[in-house]
Amino acid sequence: MTNKANITDKTVIVTGGNTGLGYECAKTIATSKDNWHVVIACRNNKNARQAVKKLIAETSNEQIEEMTLDLASLTSVRNFAKKFVVRELPPLRAVVCNAAIQIVTGTTYTEDGFETTFAVNHLGHFLLVNLLLKHLVSPARIVFVSSDAHDPEQKTGMPAPNYHDAKFLAWPDKDPPAKKESIATIGRRRYTTSKLCKIFCTYELSRRLQAEGHSTQQNPITVNAFNPGLMPGTGLARTYSPLERFVWSYIMPILPNMNTTRTSGKALARLVLDPELKGVSGKYFTGFKEAISSQESYNQKKALELWETSAELVKLTRVIPNPG
Repeated sequence: MTNKANITDKTVIVTGGNTGLGYECAKTIATSKDNWHVVIACRNNKNARQAVKKLIAETSNEQIEEMTLDLASLTSVRNFAKKFVVRELPPLRAVVCNAAIQIVTGTTYTEDGFETTFAVNHLGHFLLVNLLLKHLVSPARIVFVSSDAHDPEQKTGMPAPNYHDAKFLAWPDKDPPAKKESIATIGRRRYTTSKLCKIFCTYELSRRLQAEGHSTQQNPITVNAFNPGLMPGTGLARTYSPLERFVWSYIMPILPNMNTTRTSGKALARLVLDPELKGVSGKYFTGFKEAISSQESYNQKKALELWETSAELVKLTRVIPNPG
């Protein structure tokens, strides 16, 4: 007898699916009745293999595997896309751009010469999605994980994002801050700015897909942004001080009104699974509800500049035209 759990007819890629929000999202998708093949895209092979083993045990879905993806390396992103395409996997129907980093200990650069937060949180995912676009089979869904910290009006305690030119985000040494800030504040601001970039990218890609006819009402390829809310206890605070990590890992999770990775993971997976969202695109979701993102995030001029500059930085040769 064939185990129905092992029959899959579509594939989802979850970046950073080895832990936290990504893990819970992957778990929810793997346990759904929609026959998904789940690819955990992670830079650490050992951690990824352990996560896959645990996911299979928890879901009884054996169609879960890991693939190496280091978003800090454009070469790794390109290699991932090439290897994925030649695999004999079910049609690609969803990409969840979840992995993220926050660095509060100083400025670091990737092997490509870009500031690490901007490179991992935005550029790596930008290139990945663009390389996979032609391999998506509609109806398909793309989800970018953002954060309410992108919006100063939300009073998250994080510094407001500072976006005026993508090249200055890639090479911040060319744009010294107007006022002296602590290393930690600079790092957190880079994080909130990268999350604003995720929403710019969401809205711009959705516009382009629809304008070029790649996404239609009958055959949609939707693109949405997701805010999981504050989720203490995750690995996002790994560059914090020992005291800050202790508070983040053990004190904040027991405070009221905090989100858990399990609840937020289910909400994230809903953007892939819910049939009612089949044609919904260019939207921002907080948890299970559609919401309004920051006023700045709707600035199409900034979104266009980010898109075109990002394409230049990653040397993307095939770009979906600007709908304007």
